[in-house]
Amino acid sequence: GRGAARPGGPGRRSGGCGRTSPAALGAAAPGAPAPPPASQAVQVRPAARLKSKVHGEVRTLPYDVNGEITWTHDGSQYRAQASISAFLLGSRTQTSQGEIGASGLMPRRFGDKVRAERAAHFDPDKGRVTFSANTPEVQLAPGMQDRLSLFIQLAALVGADPSRFPVGTRLSVPPVSATAADTWVFTVEGEESLELPAGPMSALKLLRLPRREYDTRVELWLAP
Repeated sequence: GRGAARPGGPGRRSGGCGRTSPAALGAAAPGAPAPPPASQAVQVRPAARLKSKVHGEVRTLPYDVNGEITWTHDGSQYRAQASISAFLLGSRTQTSQGEIGASGLMPRRFGDKVRAERAAHFDPDKGRVTFSANTPEVQLAPGMQDRLSLFIQLAALVGADPSRFPVGTRLSVPPVSATAADTWVFTVEGEESLELPAGPMSALKLLRLPRREYDTRVELWLAP
């Protein structure tokens, strides 16, 4: 996958803010998002370590750095970590830890570290998400993800049955950052052929468009 934030970078990442009441992750026919089905089949991938190329901008100045994503789980507990570092810009590490259930990932803690770490804590017993930054807590909605787990959850959903996601399908995702919650809507753009170092690969493209200035645009490719 590839994300682009303007402005953004290891030391600054744009994103949604404000208090919301997010809906659960679900798929809908072309048009508008609909409530998710009662149960969703997922296919969680085996443990992996992925190398990535990261492009961003800081005050309109572009940069390209290397990144790494590690994903481990034992079938019931998982941990994911994404890290990037750049000379003069510093480093940034995001971590997501939680459980795996019948409908996929259920985060319990999300951390985002630049210099100091800020974290979001998911409390299913009390039905809320709290933040170490002392921003207002939010309601914990069914299917709620964090800014890292949501990409793994999307891959698990699409990987289980790609035929459920025809072109034009919209997926409503309630992601949580280290300070707030938001609702992202991805649209299935269709299949594309990617030219990769290992050769061409067919992938399903999902697109999330920004809704306001300095919001995050996300392009995600999922390869069968």
